[in-house]
Amino acid sequence: MSDRDADSPLDVATGVAMPYNIDWIFPRLRNPSKFWYVVSQCVVTAVGIFSKVVLMFLNKPRVYNKERLIKLISKRPKGVPLVTVSNHYSCFDDPGLWGCLPMGLVCNTYKIRWSMAAHDICFTNKLHSLFFMFGKCIPVVRGIGVYQDAINLCIEKAALGHWIHVFPEGKVNMEKEELRLKWGVGRIIYESPKIPIILPLWHEGMDELLPNVEPYVIQRHKKVTLNVGQPLDLNDFILDLKKRQVPEPTARKLITDKIQEAFRDLRAETEKLHRERN
Repeated sequence: MSDRDADSPLDVATGVAMPYNIDWIFPRLRNPSKFWYVVSQCVVTAVGIFSKVVLMFLNKPRVYNKERLIKLISKRPKGVPLVTVSNHYSCFDDPGLWGCLPMGLVCNTYKIRWSMAAHDICFTNKLHSLFFMFGKCIPVVRGIGVYQDAINLCIEKAALGHWIHVFPEGKVNMEKEELRLKWGVGRIIYESPKIPIILPLWHEGMDELLPNVEPYVIQRHKKVTLNVGQPLDLNDFILDLKKRQVPEPTARKLITDKIQEAFRDLRAETEKLHRERN
């Protein structure tokens, strides 16, 4: 156990270290005020510009099927949510990868994704919490399961037809293992009132752009490859699960397994594309 964990108060109900009380954040994310949107737009614009400069101008990105991602963000049917899922190799994956998007998307708080961020890394004090909250990040408490405020809020945002990005590995996968995906993404998809469009992404090279070792300094001239996969057509599969009244814990696992299968194929394809780049 780290010194920070030892010094952090424990949530009595879960036994998880809570460096900072995050309860006040959820009502503000659930019902954003006009002031919230103004400040969020400022934060999203600043972060979007920074991400675009770092990814597109200081490094060497190549994005495959980018138009597919752009179209689903900006032109999907009204009220239909978008759930993007990707591997997680670097702390800069989000927001860094979104630097490939046009300015009108990456710098638009009404268009950019909602994303879950670790409570014990991003929400450790008031200043950090405000920054990530206005950046449309939802604090997730790792280790307490799928029935928590972060997942509930993602389902609510899906009900509004928003874009939610999920790292289903549940952590930065520094060893690049094939981890069993966390079932929270399956619950978001299964309990969304409208079945989301599910779009898998795979990327290579972000851990060279921002290495996972101290001093954690962004690098230049690194090769980054982002591959946007085909949307997963799970509508009939999910409707059948609901028709047969499959218990939610079983359904969310079966949906997550489908994503895991798609990841295997997309990973192999992206690693090959990344290796073959000059």
